[in-house]
Amino acid sequence: MTSYRLEEIKRERKTLRSFLSYLGPALMVSIAYMDPGNYGTDLVAGSNFKYDLVWAVWLASFVAMLLQYLSGKLGIATGKSLPEMIRESLNKKIYIVPYWIASELAAAATDLAEYLGTVIALNLLFGIPLLYSSIIGALDVIILLAMMSRRFRFIERFFMTLVSILVLGFLYQLLIVKPDPMQVIYHTFVPSIPNNEALLIIVGIIGATVMPHALFVHSWLSKNKMDITGKEEPIEKRYSSQNASEETREGLRRAHMVETVSMLFIAGFVNVGILLVSTALSPFQGDTIQHAASGLSELFGRFFGVIFIVTLLASGLTSSTLGTIAGQVIMDGLLGTRVRVWLRRIVTRFVNVFPTTIAILLGIDPLSLLVYSQVILSIMIPLPMIPLVYYTSKKKYVGRFVNRRITTVLAVVSVCLIIVFNGYLISTIF
Repeated sequence: MTSYRLEEIKRERKTLRSFLSYLGPALMVSIAYMDPGNYGTDLVAGSNFKYDLVWAVWLASFVAMLLQYLSGKLGIATGKSLPEMIRESLNKKIYIVPYWIASELAAAATDLAEYLGTVIALNLLFGIPLLYSSIIGALDVIILLAMMSRRFRFIERFFMTLVSILVLGFLYQLLIVKPDPMQVIYHTFVPSIPNNEALLIIVGIIGATVMPHALFVHSWLSKNKMDITGKEEPIEKRYSSQNASEETREGLRRAHMVETVSMLFIAGFVNVGILLVSTALSPFQGDTIQHAASGLSELFGRFFGVIFIVTLLASGLTSSTLGTIAGQVIMDGLLGTRVRVWLRRIVTRFVNVFPTTIAILLGIDPLSLLVYSQVILSIMIPLPMIPLVYYTSKKKYVGRFVNRRITTVLAVVSVCLIIVFNGYLISTIF
């Protein structure tokens, strides 16, 4: 074997080791794109419109890839999170506080979807009444607080395990449902919006996929990978190295790009999988997740229904963890102050438990809350999205890591597309 070939093998092994050591940020963020909000919007899309909205799921997934890449790159290039950058730009509290309140509302809408997913899954899996499930579901705060005190790698492995459950679960379901491949291919590339209800679902899909809190948190996760000491500190003690070399940053950027594309493609596959599985349902059965689960059980057997519910529970638990981290990152970054994780989590859970319990007592369908919470998220997307595109397109902020012109153009087109969808939706409502 020639010396050139040996050097090539060594470089490939070094690249693989670098990628594996970096693996984590996009893996964790990807769960935001497979949370219970996605179940709600994708179930309604598949059951009511069959294959018509497959294109919307893929479009949202590719927009998410681009924006999450920019978020992670910002953390690598600057050693700061997006909320920290925004705080420095706004400078005065008179601007920072309203921005923080709006961002927290987006985080609360996210957590509502995650909490509802856990509540519904507990109800379906163990037969616990919804009212009691809403109380038990609130106790996930204990699990989350225990995890937040553990080392960062432990949390990453937790995410990896539950993401694997989601992917394998939907692979099994797709093998059983056997969707029409020609219909999937056609509607992947040929967009259609059958009516205003479909538009509402499309905006919900965008809100469930391109999530504001995920754009905020990815920059923080990637900047924490800049800790080149190799020490595995508890999550609250992680820090970013401001003195990493350009070569190190460039290596991390490449690893970040590969991880983001691969992880979010998997997330897109899961979302399309949810939609395709629900095409087997009639529109009436798709009105609630409970009907969807029972309908799938009747069509494909009880084991199929159990797998569906287990993936929902895994989604709710994992996304709650990311939501907790994101909420803390938003508060710390924008206000420059820390609030104890346990206090924040208890307050957030109380805020969500109260309206959810009232809705259950009034007989309001939890799936409706899921879908409308995602529409709120879509309307809130410009909060992190616009400053993110601005910072990464300016050399004075990110130096040599400034966006290429084509990247900026695609990002601006994505921003405009999302704003147009939201604006049109609002005009149809009012």
